[in-house]
Amino acid sequence: MILDNDLEKILISKEQIQKRVAELGQMITIEYAKDPDPIVLVCILKGSVVFFSDLMRQIDHDCRLDFMIVKSYGAGTDTSGNVRFVKDLDGSITGKHVIIVEDIIDSGNTLTFLRGNLITRGAKTLRICTLLDKPDRRSPRSNITVDYCGFTIPNEFVVGYGLDFDEKYRNMPDIGILKPEVYRK
Repeated sequence: MILDNDLEKILISKEQIQKRVAELGQMITIEYAKDPDPIVLVCILKGSVVFFSDLMRQIDHDCRLDFMIVKSYGAGTDTSGNVRFVKDLDGSITGKHVIIVEDIIDSGNTLTFLRGNLITRGAKTLRICTLLDKPDRRSPRSNITVDYCGFTIPNEFVVGYGLDFDEKYRNMPDIGILKPEVYRK
């Protein structure tokens, strides 16, 4: 792929991703197997959409889908610290099992804000599923507990499989480390 030239290296291959997504789906299926209530999967757009689409097909349970857009980055590589809703949920989550599906947890500030907001809406349970976790970047203000984690990764700027830099690289099937000269321009 032409965009591969901007990568230092592939960090996680598409095969590794597929295997781990199937395992996460199985974990969720097992956890909710004895509960007849549906799960509301909340996709945090845009970065999570590829992971979300693959994950929901691996869950053998009644799932409902909803979507949110929250912004904290813009065109840079560091979070601004200011979180804003661009698109809120379409339906109520009161009394429902909710799993927030996120592409990556970095500082954790956005997810801390989002989790706090959704808890006030009366979810029966609220869990977090992330494809990637960067615990070395976690902010002291963050109180995030990840319930389902695909991969723990080092503090590198990664793209691919839905993750972007300035809206590029989302369509790459692997997750790679972006060369610093690309994002420092």
